[in-house]
Amino acid sequence: MSKITVSTLQKMKQAGDKITALTAYDASFAKLFADNGVDIVLVGDSLGMVLQGGDDTLAVTTKDIAYHTHCVRAGSKALFVVADMPFMSYANPTQACENAAELMRAGANMVKLEGGEWLYDSIKLLTQQGIPVCGHLGLTPQSVHVFGGFKIQGRESDKAQKMIADARALQDAGAQLLVLECIPSALAKQISEAVTIPVIGIGAGKETDGQILVMHDLVGISAGYIPKFSKNFLAETGNMVDAVKKYCNDVKSGAFPGPEHEFN
Repeated sequence: MSKITVSTLQKMKQAGDKITALTAYDASFAKLFADNGVDIVLVGDSLGMVLQGGDDTLAVTTKDIAYHTHCVRAGSKALFVVADMPFMSYANPTQACENAAELMRAGANMVKLEGGEWLYDSIKLLTQQGIPVCGHLGLTPQSVHVFGGFKIQGRESDKAQKMIADARALQDAGAQLLVLECIPSALAKQISEAVTIPVIGIGAGKETDGQILVMHDLVGISAGYIPKFSKNFLAETGNMVDAVKKYCNDVKSGAFPGPEHEFN
């Protein structure tokens, strides 16, 4: 595959070509994904749940993410690798730059931060220092205790409008990618149209510029339960390679996500 950059992703949005993304945590799966149509891999703090067995993502450290980012990069030089900034690793702009630098040195192309307008100064400083940023709005897992659990966000009108404003603020600060998690499909469509940067959805309907899933959900082996917005592609195909190919094809064609995976 050709090397994917932020320019590649921007051109895909402009052309209406859906972007495919999965989480990855090691070299083997990174190579599998690169060879079978995945555009972006996220080294997610989801590893705290799917690899470490935690109830949430809060115990994950920057060193954890850096280690797995290094492993993922070893599996593919072409994939666009986004690394999560873990809980409390970006409480202020200076701290954000120090921790983001560690992840970029480990092989990331971009770092992802959860939160809205309050991140403006941190994102501006990160991009000034040459570190590309992905924003994350909606259900932000690092705030799970504030939300009172893993709940759908943005259903109330005032909160929906705030999320649209936050998306614009993140873009204005310099973010070049945005993830929307567990929000109503209509709101995700509004946000995708309100910003010029690519928007990747997870539990946000089919009107975003692309989709991402946790790889363990894709193959039905997540501990606990499979979220409503996910689908077990391995059960349909019978092997990993075909499962990844079908996921990518279904995202590109608009077959996934279907109405059963969306929130109203």
